[in-house]
Amino acid sequence: MLDKNADVGAQEVRDKVATVTGLLPRDTQTPVIERVDFDAAPVLSISVYGNRPLRELTEIADKQIKQRLESVRGIGAVSIVGGRRREIQLWLDAGKLQAYRLTIDQIRSAIRAQDVEIPGGRIDQGPNELVLRTLGRVEKVRDFENLVVATVKGTPVYLRDVAKVEDGFEEPRSLARQDGNPAVSLLVQKQSGTNTVRVADTIKERLAELRSQLPPDVHADVIRDQSRFIKASVDAINEHLIIGGLLAAIVVLLFMRSFRSTIIAAVAVPISIVATFTAMLGLDMTLNNLTMLGLTLAVGIVIDDAIVVLENICRYIEEEGYSPMRAAVAATEEIGLAVMATTLSLVVIFLPVVFLGGIPGRFLKSFGLTMAVSILVSMLVSFTLTPMLSSRFLRKSGGHKSKDSGFYRIIDRSYGRMLEWALAHRAIMVGFFVLSVVSIYPLGKLVGTDFFAQDDQNEFEIVIKTPDGTSLAGTDAVIQNIEKEAWKVRGVKHVLSTINSGGSSGVTDGSVYVALSDLTERKFTQFDVMADARAMMKDRFPALRVAVQPVQGVSGGGFRAQSVVLNVRGPDLKELEKYSSQILQIMRSTPGLVDQDTTFSIGNPEVHVHIDRAKAADLGVRATDVATALRTMVAGEEVSKFKDSDEQYSVVLRVSAGDRDRPEKISNLWIPSTRLGQVQLSNFASLEKNIGPTTIERQARERQVTLVANTENNVGIGDAVNLLGARLGAVQMKPGYTAEFTGRAKTLNELQQSFILAFLFSAIFMYMVLAAQFESYLHPITIMLSLPLSVPFALFSLWAAHSRLDLFSGLGILLLFGIVKKNSILQIDYTNTLRARGMSRQEAIIKANHARLRPILMTTLSIVAGMIPIVLSRGPGSGSRAPIGIVVTGGQLLCLLLTLLFTPVAYSLFDDLVVRYRKTAAVYNDAAEPMKAD
Repeated sequence: MLDKNADVGAQEVRDKVATVTGLLPRDTQTPVIERVDFDAAPVLSISVYGNRPLRELTEIADKQIKQRLESVRGIGAVSIVGGRRREIQLWLDAGKLQAYRLTIDQIRSAIRAQDVEIPGGRIDQGPNELVLRTLGRVEKVRDFENLVVATVKGTPVYLRDVAKVEDGFEEPRSLARQDGNPAVSLLVQKQSGTNTVRVADTIKERLAELRSQLPPDVHADVIRDQSRFIKASVDAINEHLIIGGLLAAIVVLLFMRSFRSTIIAAVAVPISIVATFTAMLGLDMTLNNLTMLGLTLAVGIVIDDAIVVLENICRYIEEEGYSPMRAAVAATEEIGLAVMATTLSLVVIFLPVVFLGGIPGRFLKSFGLTMAVSILVSMLVSFTLTPMLSSRFLRKSGGHKSKDSGFYRIIDRSYGRMLEWALAHRAIMVGFFVLSVVSIYPLGKLVGTDFFAQDDQNEFEIVIKTPDGTSLAGTDAVIQNIEKEAWKVRGVKHVLSTINSGGSSGVTDGSVYVALSDLTERKFTQFDVMADARAMMKDRFPALRVAVQPVQGVSGGGFRAQSVVLNVRGPDLKELEKYSSQILQIMRSTPGLVDQDTTFSIGNPEVHVHIDRAKAADLGVRATDVATALRTMVAGEEVSKFKDSDEQYSVVLRVSAGDRDRPEKISNLWIPSTRLGQVQLSNFASLEKNIGPTTIERQARERQVTLVANTENNVGIGDAVNLLGARLGAVQMKPGYTAEFTGRAKTLNELQQSFILAFLFSAIFMYMVLAAQFESYLHPITIMLSLPLSVPFALFSLWAAHSRLDLFSGLGILLLFGIVKKNSILQIDYTNTLRARGMSRQEAIIKANHARLRPILMTTLSIVAGMIPIVLSRGPGSGSRAPIGIVVTGGQLLCLLLTLLFTPVAYSLFDDLVVRYRKTAAVYNDAAEPMKAD
């Protein structure tokens, strides 16, 4: 439902839920509708720590940091993890309550009645008026002890007689620890649609100001920062863009052997990039990894049109003897059709990418727009600026030709001999073509599929889940042991531990965030460290449910962070338990899968209170009295608010821990009775230990169990899902029960379908553009036969580089289509031009391909040169970007010779078919004419 506005959808869900809230049990908390927004993820994690109690650190973190950061523009929310908020606690002594014959209801009512501040109206005094207000608030915490809660035999009973008043903190349900020190963690979430880097920089600037106002012994450090990786990744792309542009210019210098020509061609790059920036500003696009990647890829492409036009102008000057001015006009006019055809057919390859739906469409829209705009700008530059500069700055060489260089003469002569051989052995060339196309399927199976490659971001997390019923202290003990082992793993710089960081996941859910030293400072990868950590966890904590995975930017709302997510749905929970157990065993035996787990849980340990209704009625006790009294005494209940300056804190009434820490003690608690005043719980009820559900999952109104797993670094999601899917056939499920992959596996399936549509529409649009440009139905087919030739070489390059077919390599294949097609257009366009001048087909093919060999080599090598920094990079973001460079570089270089030879062969074969068709049509036309008498 990505096509639907998330805010509108969330409001519609709230409206629907509101229609049934009246049917829920009384005292049920209001349902929370949580909207998972990938663009509003936490961007920073700030740890506040020092040699102070956690309550003081929480007050400092809340009032001096959190509240001030929330006013910063672009911040959506700041949540506190591990805090200990101030709370006034009234600890009741159950024995003293019984001694004074007081009930919990009396205490609750007395506190609420005596801690009030109520306006009493206005006193009218004619021209003036006064506001009347009753000041019954407790002004000091110790004053709660002096509240009279009852009068027994004429003697007042004070709260201090039955309870202990403590200025403490709320019951801990979360925890944070920074490098072994107790801490308060602040998760800073940006607003949807805002720029991550800008927001993060603003927060850090504001935090630097706030640090000077903190006590000297309190520290506030940024531990997790999404903007660091984004900045480093964009800086790396900037470097790639500059180096790629320089390398492309060097290619021009090598072939043209002229600094003037090199400068004229190189000028096209900054002009096109700057113009693209202007268009991006108008389209409300930002500089991010995808748009910057598009600009980097465009470096080799935007210079192509300028190279083709420039090379043709130089050829006219050197070989035809034209003056620079005449050559600029004539050469541009001659090559104009080919340049326009190559540019427009390349644009229509990326336009379908802009309109893809689903998550892939969200990823690729900005990339497709950037590529399309930069390519259109490059065509404009090649038709205007390049001819103008050529006419002004190029000079006649005086007999010296740039093609006379030794290395190019060798290439040209070798190609000429191979071309003549290919035209003489066309059947063999067709065989090579068929063999290449047939090899696509096995190579595709060999390469494997993934959504996109993971980047080394200098961080990962160890996510754990302790057995149901484990307390916060119990989970903390496990976390501390994991911390000690985590520090032994190589490259560790910081360790941040949290429990129940989401606030609603429970105290059995914890994570250990591990920050590594920078990628430039170590010789091993983040994934090597993750493998070490996974082996350590398996060895030291074999019974613990654990996952070692990259840090996830989004959580909550049912969002699963693992790579493989399988939902098993059906009507009966027992059957689901059986099927999920079988599938979990299959997942644990499937190669490539790690961290296998299930959301099914036996249940949370509970104590059930069974009421004997007959006895309760006889004693004057109602079920609601039991439930309300136990909730107040055991869970605690807010009975008032304590005001301190401008802040208000909860006042919670509760029985002391010693009177409620075991079921048998709870049985001794006294419950209000309408007949006897109060009755001991054990007189009419029994307590039984049992199991209750922790969570209940449903999808499409069916019960659901979710199974999750991560993949090893060398295994793609597509490969793991295909292998696991084949093994799931061994699980025979009854009708009505289904198993469905969701999460990234589902997104990968959407991606594959989207790319199939993109390839299909790109081919259709490409054919339409070429047919219009060449005014022929046949020449576009000849040109487009080069497309399937590039695919097997692209797949082979991925296999050789140990990469997979994913989002970025799919874009690389699209780009490769446009590049190899450009070469075929140049070959066929000039062949048609020479034949139109009266040259024979064989001579025209040979001469045209010789003439276009140099621009084809120059454009090909300039694109490859632009890709070299991407392929060789080992910096931030290189893992996800490398596949696109591998596809274009390897695919283009490996298929170049075959396309240079096969395109002329295909041209001659189709021309023979046309000639044969025309002869056959002429014979039929002659036979159809009526015979004339002599």
